[in-house]
Amino acid sequence: MPPGRPYDWKSEGPAGSGSVSDLASADWDWSFDVDGALALDPSQRRLHPPDTSVTVPRMAWPSAPRLAAPSAPRDESDATVKRARRVAALLVVAALAVPTLVVAGFGATETPASAPLTPAPSHRLLPSGPPRPQVVAVHDTLRILLPIAQTRVTAIGYHGAGAGTLPLEPVGTQANAGLLERLFHRLSGRSDANVSYYLVDGGTGPETGGLDVGAPLDTDVYAPVDGTVITLADNIVNGAQYGVRMDIQPSGSPGVVVSVSNLRADPALTVGSTVSAARTKIGRVIDLSSVERAALARYTQDKGHHVHLHVRPAASLAR
Repeated sequence: MPPGRPYDWKSEGPAGSGSVSDLASADWDWSFDVDGALALDPSQRRLHPPDTSVTVPRMAWPSAPRLAAPSAPRDESDATVKRARRVAALLVVAALAVPTLVVAGFGATETPASAPLTPAPSHRLLPSGPPRPQVVAVHDTLRILLPIAQTRVTAIGYHGAGAGTLPLEPVGTQANAGLLERLFHRLSGRSDANVSYYLVDGGTGPETGGLDVGAPLDTDVYAPVDGTVITLADNIVNGAQYGVRMDIQPSGSPGVVVSVSNLRADPALTVGSTVSAARTKIGRVIDLSSVERAALARYTQDKGHHVHLHVRPAASLAR
């Protein structure tokens, strides 16, 4: 464009050089006063798309083979399983512990010095000697003392000894009694921790009519009561002599007689000799295993060698 010549925007060049073409048709002309008002008029919908809505199905949860479950539920399940296992373990422990505590609490595990439940072999026992005075059985006012030294006793048992025998009341705790019976004796104060005995099968009459005191062979036997020897008779078994039967009349109890057998009599004793309980030696334990099977052998480590005692009415000896 030459200098000093005005520019005409309606032409393609300087003013007066030609006509100018419109860039848009008349339909594109827009008036703010009219068209702007229409755009703001709510009644006119041609400038807004119609309101429409659709329901889209919920998208499926993505999954994969062997995909782990959410962590929180699994943690809760593991915790429940662990808790159940702990409870089961505690119940098992309690089931095992309660019987042990009950048995221990009521003296089932007590091993009395006078009657060990699992005695040592006879060759390991201490030398024989007089026993310490200790009552093992009672009948009315009659008190029967242990005839064997406490260190030599292998077991004590009671059994039937015939229809004419009198029942004895054992002193101590029945080692093979049931739990409830041991509990009753414990609560009633009838147990003696220093004596333990068994009820064994065999014989007739009262189940506590015969008293067997186990001891190794040749163990010294002492008088079970104070009194006088009134009988020294051979003890015959299967037609052969096996020791003697000694009858002792207790002092202060003339109505009964205490019989002692399964022993070889001390040669110093004769009929009419007086004896003192737990002090006077009356004989030694002999072996009868070849002619009889001792029930006491179930609770000893030998053949059940023992000295036998029972109490009878004095009148029965005259028959």
